[in-house]
Amino acid sequence: MSRDSGVFDGYQPYNGVYDEIFDADGKLRSEMASAIETINDYSMEMFHEKQKFVDASFLKNGITFTVYSDGEGTEKIFPFDLIPRVISSKEWKELDLGLTQRLKALNHFLNDIYGDQKILDDNIIPREMVESSEEYLPQMRGIRPPGGVYCHIAGLDLIKDESGFMVLEDNVRTPSGVSYVLESRNSLVKAMPDSFAKTNVKRVLDYPTELRKALSSISPEVTGKKGLSVVLTPGQHNSAYFEHSYLARKMGCELVQGSDLFVHDKHVYLKTTKGPKLVTVVYRRIDDQFLDPEFFNPNSMLGVPGIMQAYIAGNVVLANAVGNGIADDKAIYPYVHDMIRYYLKEEPILKQVKTYFCSETKDREYVVNNIDKLVIKEANGSGGYGMLIGPQATPEERQEFVAKIKAKPRAYIAQPLVELSTSPTLINGKIVPRRVDLRAFLVTGKDTWILPGGLARVALKEGSYVVNSSQGGGSKDTWVLGSEK
Repeated sequence: MSRDSGVFDGYQPYNGVYDEIFDADGKLRSEMASAIETINDYSMEMFHEKQKFVDASFLKNGITFTVYSDGEGTEKIFPFDLIPRVISSKEWKELDLGLTQRLKALNHFLNDIYGDQKILDDNIIPREMVESSEEYLPQMRGIRPPGGVYCHIAGLDLIKDESGFMVLEDNVRTPSGVSYVLESRNSLVKAMPDSFAKTNVKRVLDYPTELRKALSSISPEVTGKKGLSVVLTPGQHNSAYFEHSYLARKMGCELVQGSDLFVHDKHVYLKTTKGPKLVTVVYRRIDDQFLDPEFFNPNSMLGVPGIMQAYIAGNVVLANAVGNGIADDKAIYPYVHDMIRYYLKEEPILKQVKTYFCSETKDREYVVNNIDKLVIKEANGSGGYGMLIGPQATPEERQEFVAKIKAKPRAYIAQPLVELSTSPTLINGKIVPRRVDLRAFLVTGKDTWILPGGLARVALKEGSYVVNSSQGGGSKDTWVLGSEK
């Protein structure tokens, strides 16, 4: 099949940009044929009907997100594209190995810097780079989480070009978005059952079961018994509240707020109408600083007084572990390859993007002099906020960021603008190329399990590189193809 047949008639990839489905000559990539040919069976009219069905399904099930930048905190349906992002079986096998390797190294790193700090003593990572991070919590040194697991739930962001996948960011604090993956798949299976019947697509709906299983595997036991597992949310006004309630329901756990829990004798309990019930696993969606007013921010109304004492005593799993933010710091990201070599004695499987440290004089001078060619990011930023895409910015915006960098160099890093791959996307009745990335989700207890797929985010605006929903992006279902039947 070429791009001039069926619904892909006239599809034209961007010049010089790697398209994941069609090659530069307009031919369907052979490894994608089994999936894409099923999509090509639909007419454009059928696509529109199926889009209406999915939108209605999202609205009915409350699959929304909150846009704070519009000044009104508006709830919007999560934009979803019917054409899936497809990953071949061969490519996924390499990704699985690379992601597992990277997460293993990050977990070693967190155990080390909150323990013996050997990697700092050996100057593999500069001590100042860690200790100057806003996310490093020195008060957590010597406190080992149950099972030694820091990264229970990880969301690693990947981008792709003609040479393959590379890691763009590590998210091991409270990564979000997996609920959209699961609901998108649910809706698409209902809208396009024939496509799934004809294509060997790996399941994603096992995620809640695998997450609960992983957390239970390292749950402490009290008098020979494990307590309840709960999902701790800051409440319904949080932008990710849909996900909190969704995962609690799918995992078969109680959804709780801080006021629903209390600590007695260094154990955590849930208040119920039948009396207190022991809790030994807390999947928390509350940031470190708001988790315990007795240990962190005394003004927090979201957390549980005393929960850190229960954690320090080893009586409760907090997922993710307290202090993980240092591994999310974008100034630490360039050292992950060094971590892999140091802790695992292996060569990194996945590539990562060259990064400049604005805190270092030589790098800062290069960034300031070449800001029109670079992407500037806040070291602790997320969601596409606090970022400058130099090639697309105005001279005034560039100068504003130069001033910010000079005022607070440690707060910023810079990277070359990587040409993200594109995937065919339905926009206003036409199928056109749009840039995509992928958030892969990894779950760790005694072992690591990787969701076969992930959150494929797509930049819906023409020419845009920003895929975050809060910045005008949307999503696709991710089809990881199994071995040929």
